[in-house]
Amino acid sequence: MKKSMVLLTLSAVLTGVALHCAAQNPATDPAANPAIVPVSRVGGSTNRQNLVLERARQHPGPCDVVFLGDSITQGWEGAGKNVWEQFYGRRKCLNFGVGGDRTEHVLWRLEHGQLEGLQPKAVVLMIGTNNSNNHKDGTEQYSTAQILAGVDAIINQIRARVPEARLVLLGIFPRGQTFGPQRGKLLQVNQALAKRADGHQVRYVDFGSQLIEADGSIAKEIMPDYLHLTEKGYTIWANAIEPQLQEILRAN
Repeated sequence: MKKSMVLLTLSAVLTGVALHCAAQNPATDPAANPAIVPVSRVGGSTNRQNLVLERARQHPGPCDVVFLGDSITQGWEGAGKNVWEQFYGRRKCLNFGVGGDRTEHVLWRLEHGQLEGLQPKAVVLMIGTNNSNNHKDGTEQYSTAQILAGVDAIINQIRARVPEARLVLLGIFPRGQTFGPQRGKLLQVNQALAKRADGHQVRYVDFGSQLIEADGSIAKEIMPDYLHLTEKGYTIWANAIEPQLQEILRAN
């Protein structure tokens, strides 16, 4: 058999194996899971997307901590600004939260320089809640497995782009006034995300129980819309991750 035919045959076999693997796990197949396919924002959030990318480009060299996420992370500049100043004002910390972002949008930002040149000592990641929203007709946009694969893709990108950084991976916050299918979906994702922790490069922190009441409801003084945090909520967040950040920053 000619060499070219051997190569073609080998290529066909490898392609078949890849397709079989994707069929076995559709959540990791880009054709079946938009949560792992990088895509830019459109509409009003494009300005914020461009702002945080420019913020990264303009920062002079290494930083201490990068916060990466959606509108809840962006809220450090709103309801959480006083808490941010208290905990992070004297540190070199950068907020890369973009309202409405799903996992695929964060992946796009990472591909377009969000962490380039920053050499952060720690990256705080909280993403995935927007992937849990249903379509307007109530049908599911993303399965639990797809959301998990999207977060995993971001974790892999962070580890590859800033390998020296410690990742503080947060459990996705509870949402909704009380118990419901959407909150249950996020809890399932969090159970799997907890397994990503290795105690060193990846630290998993889940303080969702501190954001709810004993009966499972969420108080308006924590989340007035049962999604976004108040100043009290940001204080809970800051206190929950501070031991990890102190340890990481001392070690560097």
